[in-house]
Amino acid sequence: MKFGILQTAGKSVPAVFDGKSAYSLIDWVDAASFQDLLARPEELHAAGKAALETGRAISFEWEELGPPVLRPRKILGIGLNYLDHAKETNREPPKIQTWFVKQVTALNSPFGDVDLPIVSSDLDYEVELVVVIGKGGRHIPAARAHEAIAGYTIGCDYSVRDWQKATPTMNMGKSFDTHAPIGPWIVTADELGNLDDLRLRTLVNGETRQDGCVGDLIHKVPDLIAHLSQAFTLEPGDLLFTGTPAGVGVAHSPPKFLKAGDIVRVEIDGIGHIQNRIVPETVPASYGH
Repeated sequence: MKFGILQTAGKSVPAVFDGKSAYSLIDWVDAASFQDLLARPEELHAAGKAALETGRAISFEWEELGPPVLRPRKILGIGLNYLDHAKETNREPPKIQTWFVKQVTALNSPFGDVDLPIVSSDLDYEVELVVVIGKGGRHIPAARAHEAIAGYTIGCDYSVRDWQKATPTMNMGKSFDTHAPIGPWIVTADELGNLDDLRLRTLVNGETRQDGCVGDLIHKVPDLIAHLSQAFTLEPGDLLFTGTPAGVGVAHSPPKFLKAGDIVRVEIDGIGHIQNRIVPETVPASYGH
């Protein structure tokens, strides 16, 4: 099934989607508890099935889709998890998983505008499969990692390269506001099939920049969950960005960084696509800009 959030008439409405229409889940679960329901897959599927069978179809515009997780407690990303991406940046893949934090204030809608920062012009794109944690927990064995997952979505890990390179943690360059759009919905594993078969792509103004395969992940999804959960609890709605394949802007000579007005579309087979327009960042007038 596909679960997401419609943001319409000033409200956030959890919904299940059949691809063309949305069906509100409000009669079965309210917006406030939708994220917690990710931890209870049987109840989530029951609510979705009931909505599809007895609910009223709602037509929607893509721009009405909000991020399918409105309040993630953690947004985490792994660096250099595709060999071809490591090679294009002239680095060796880390022997130990190397994670960074994207602040939750970076969260953005799947079709929301993305800021070109005032403080940098080195804005880059990274298409990524994103794991949405459901049950979560601590010390999750890789063999049981599937029990901890609610589903999968698409993310673009926008990165401000000069800020990213300025510190070993990378956190600042990965955490600018609007730089974590996700969506268009959460697809449950039973619908998605074998992750290794999925292709992921980035197109900038219609030009294909990235075209890779999830099967090329160095550290597979179960190993990501097993590793992280040794240190801290994974909670419902946590988002794990799993890495990006070759083709990022900084790897070109000269670099192909994003400019205001660019349209970035990232897509993954079986999930769909998200699309963002790059716009100049604005700062509230009260701060003198």
